[in-house]
Formats: sequence, C-alpha cells, structure tokens
Amino acid sequence: MSVNQPGRLRIIAGKWRSRKLSFPDQRYLRPTPDRVRETLFNWLQADVPGSQCLDLFAGSGALGFEAASRGAAQVVMIENNRDAAAALSSNIGLLDADNIELFIADAQEWLNQNRRAFDIVFLDPPYQSGLLSRCCEILEHGQSLAENAKIYIEHAAVNDEVVIPDGWECLKARSAGQVVYKLFSRA
Repeated sequence: MSVNQPGRLRIIAGKWRSRKLSFPDQRYLRPTPDRVRETLFNWLQADVPGSQCLDLFAGSGALGFEAASRGAAQVVMIENNRDAAAALSSNIGLLDADNIELFIADAQEWLNQNRRAFDIVFLDPPYQSGLLSRCCEILEHGQSLAENAKIYIEHAAVNDEVVIPDGWECLKARSAGQVVYKLFSRA
C-alpha cells in the first residue's frame, strides 16, 4: 500500500494514473487513503465511466480526481475552504481536466440550490460535524440524485452518528483503521 506524503496524493488508475498532486498540508484535509480509494473504485468500476459525479466535500480532491481519471463524464467538486479550492483549481489546470467543475461554496447551501442529478455522490465531510446526516437528508429530498444513484459515505469509526435515509440500501461496507466507508444505492 502506498502512503501519501503530507500535502500530496497519487491518482491510482485511469488517464492520470500515478500522477501526484499537491494540496495544502492542513489538519482538516485528509485525503481518502490509497487502499480505501482502490476498494471504492473497484466497487464502482462499472458505474464510473460516463457518469455524472459529485464530490461534495472535495478537500484534496482525491475522490473527484480519481473518478475523472477513470472516465467520469463530469465531476463537480464543492469546497468552501479557499486554500483547498485554490489547490483544486491549480490541479484541475495541471491535469487539463475539462471534465471537472469546481464551486467554492458551502455544501449544504449548494445542495439546496442544485438542480442537476448525479449518478455517484461522494460524501466525506469533516468528522463529528453532523454534516454527513444533514447532507444525506438533503440528497434524499432534493433533486441531486439520479435514479439508482450510488452514494459513498466516509466517517470516523467512533463517535460519529450517521443517520441514513430510509430506502437507501447498503451495498458494501468496510473499515480501515479509524475510518468506516460504505456504498449505498438509492432504491
């Protein structure tokens, strides 16, 4: 397993395989580890090509860049931290990633105003923030999920209460260290 250096991440597969990207080395930015991303994208391998993806708490961009590299038609990244957003913008330019769109916005506000439907949604908000449950609820009652959408959630293994909407089926679930990650389908 490859371990990312602080402030650096590696794209695992696809068009930009093995490309290394930089992001601010700040405590709140914790890219999904290589091993977890590899498992997640193995789960999603048939779903990503040609898909519309939403990386709601983009941070380092690890999930969004990986999806774009693996053939997603469009990836929308939402990030409210200006330093992280500047790094995302720089990396989008570095990769000449015309299939990635970045919005500097609050995730909940953006979701409440969004009218696009996404096939895959990545939810990895700051741990213990309560944002995961709130965003799941907004997704369930809003217009952001396509029919049969897949929703990936990542949260701390301890002290992170997560309320999943009725009708979401857990397809896969695993843990790695202090992280729990799951893939849901909206029935």
